[in-house]
Amino acid sequence: MLDDPDTVTAMRILGIDPGLEITGYGCIDSDANAVKPSVVEAGVLRLASRKPMQQRLGQLYHDLLEVIDEVQPQVIVVEKLFAHYKHVRTAMLMGHARGVVLLAGQVRGLELHELAPTEVKKAITGHGHATKQQMQHAVMVQCELPAMPTPHDVADALAIALCGARRLSAQALVR
Repeated sequence: MLDDPDTVTAMRILGIDPGLEITGYGCIDSDANAVKPSVVEAGVLRLASRKPMQQRLGQLYHDLLEVIDEVQPQVIVVEKLFAHYKHVRTAMLMGHARGVVLLAGQVRGLELHELAPTEVKKAITGHGHATKQQMQHAVMVQCELPAMPTPHDVADALAIALCGARRLSAQALVR
């Protein structure tokens, strides 16, 4: 898809901020230079937090496939697993949600990319440890939205998509 940068005019990218209660998603169309993105759709998938893990994962898989089928992305970009030594259990649980995202993308035959949270924050705000509010504001400005996207999971997903678009555009230019 990205072998010849002269033939790439636009990409549809779905960014995913995985979670076991709320998973944010943001789909953008990006021009070949990733300069002027437009938001196609963004929102959250809310999972029933009181249900057993396997039921939440099943719901996430089903809901995510519906989003993929609706927005028809060419690429999915998901946040890499981040583990702080004080929150290892949280990282392990988030790994389940990420696995479902990767599986859904693979089942639909989509190109998959992973980005570190600090890389996304730095690309969007210029600071690798930006706050949630800074991310929301930066996404609002860069996507020319009338208001900050809420909840923050939506802003994070759009930021992941934006960062993915820039990385893919740069890779296409190198080729």
